[in-house]
Amino acid sequence: LSSPRIHPQFRSKSVCQLFCRHCDELVCNRGMKAILLGDLRVELYSTDAPPVRVQLVAKDYITRNCHCRIRDVACLHCGNVIGYHVTQPCEMCLDSCNNGHFWMFLSDGVVSKERSMRGGGRKLLWAHLPCAENDTDEIHCELVCR
Repeated sequence: LSSPRIHPQFRSKSVCQLFCRHCDELVCNRGMKAILLGDLRVELYSTDAPPVRVQLVAKDYITRNCHCRIRDVACLHCGNVIGYHVTQPCEMCLDSCNNGHFWMFLSDGVVSKERSMRGGGRKLLWAHLPCAENDTDEIHCELVCR
């Protein structure tokens, strides 16, 4: 069933589909609206599993607001940078209340849409989302089911 690793505070959050703002390509089916731990004024989206429609680009670098090492990610369809991957989280961020996600999407890089439960109707919450390995929705299944 749902991932036991997610902090109870995040279980009532909606699951989002994330689309590249530049080309409308679906890049993630397991998004969560989040706040940047290093700067609480910055809203973004995160996910718990490596997205299949993005590619790591360039080299790791250190963030301005903390000591996390990150690497940019670009949409595989159009090549625009739409987020980043935390390759090595810093102690401060690990000690903060966090959702355990290390794949981040910038609010100006993606457009979000709430994901519905199977059969339509109600929005899907993280409390009801299966672990990434068991999430058989089409985009995620491309990676896991190979």
